[in-house]
Amino acid sequence: MKYVKLFEDFSTSTFLTEEQIEWLDRCTSGSWKLNHATGLIDVDGGFYCYRQNLTDFKGVAFGHIKKSFYCNNNLLTSLEGAPQTVNGNFYCYDNQITSLVGAPQTVNGDFDCHENQITSLVGAPQTVNGDFYYGRNRLTSLVGAPQTVNGDFNCNNNQITSLEGAPQKVGENFNCNNNLLTSLEGAPQTVSHFFCSDNPVSEKTLASIFALMKKGKSYQQALEEYWPNMDDEDRALMYKDLKDLTPEEIRRYEALTTVNRIKNYL
Repeated sequence: MKYVKLFEDFSTSTFLTEEQIEWLDRCTSGSWKLNHATGLIDVDGGFYCYRQNLTDFKGVAFGHIKKSFYCNNNLLTSLEGAPQTVNGNFYCYDNQITSLVGAPQTVNGDFDCHENQITSLVGAPQTVNGDFYYGRNRLTSLVGAPQTVNGDFNCNNNQITSLEGAPQKVGENFNCNNNLLTSLEGAPQTVSHFFCSDNPVSEKTLASIFALMKKGKSYQQALEEYWPNMDDEDRALMYKDLKDLTPEEIRRYEALTTVNRIKNYL
């Protein structure tokens, strides 16, 4: 394998192989260059390496991408070497990624990591100016999620039980369909539309509580206000969040929880 020396000072050397250079040339729309100050590859344009059966970025580490970066539909297990900033969209969906550590921290377009094996949002960018998609992963918590998403926030088809850690400002839709929600603790304060079907607690109950929260009530206040209108199955799932229940009420809901577990088992 031949090596091409691109930069050298008295203490360090940076090399790219001919294979890496050919790959960069082939996948870049625009131009790329080695940033001597950072040792990273900056792209003046977009970079598109999707559907190449990649298991990594061929040892290349990216810095700034002026347009979009698409590495979707590969065999990536890690985002090590991914760009630090992307001015357009960042797509890494349909891989085998388990962690967002190494993901770009600034994305001015959409961030899409759905259809992976991600178990934590730690490492996700904290501000996404477009949409944030990470449905069909293995998440049980939203801790680490961006705190501001100016487009849609979609976390459907995971195993999330509460919304703690969710962004507090979502410019468009918030989709938490098909999870394991039994609490709306941590729900966004600003959002256009809220979707919450196919969770253990009924959509009617979750949507009604959230509607009260949108009017300025805390989760506790909204839960207390809607409590008389809930059926017993939803109460059995949410009673632990309600303060000031009598011992008798707690025993009743504990018994209902046990009955429901037996029903689901059978």
